[in-house]
Amino acid sequence: MGIGPIRVLAIVAALAGCGGGRGAGVSEDGAGFISCVPYARQASGIDIRGDAWTWWDGAAGRYGRGKRPAVGAVLAFQRTGQLPSGHVSVVDAVNGPREILVNHANWNSTPAWRGRVQTAQKVVDVSPANDWSAVRVQNHLGSLGRIYPTHGFIYPSSRIVASR
Repeated sequence: MGIGPIRVLAIVAALAGCGGGRGAGVSEDGAGFISCVPYARQASGIDIRGDAWTWWDGAAGRYGRGKRPAVGAVLAFQRTGQLPSGHVSVVDAVNGPREILVNHANWNSTPAWRGRVQTAQKVVDVSPANDWSAVRVQNHLGSLGRIYPTHGFIYPSSRIVASR
């Protein structure tokens, strides 16, 4: 039994849910759905508008950007086939040089978890250069999923956190 075309479209639409950052700041709909952009904006204080994939360039000249995790920073994911609108997560804790915990919204394609905020989700740097350009993210079942490319971290001030 395979996944039908409607189910595939539903999965892609769920992961694409990090768009819609163009609104006036409404972060949840009546059913409690929240996408990553309004959640990250509210949780980090970083006031960037637009889809998640636009945040990295949108931060240039306004906020510090770098390759070193820091609590309160936003990890900006690149736009990919699995993440057509990109994704943004807020760093909650730095557990070590290659592991952080993030809080984020709408990370899951499972219908019961779509549009929810997930906290203390493990993210592991798997980049060959140890620069956080490729990560694995914990899913709602606790396992680490596929590798996702990232731009780096956007800091809630104009200061740049030095790379290691």
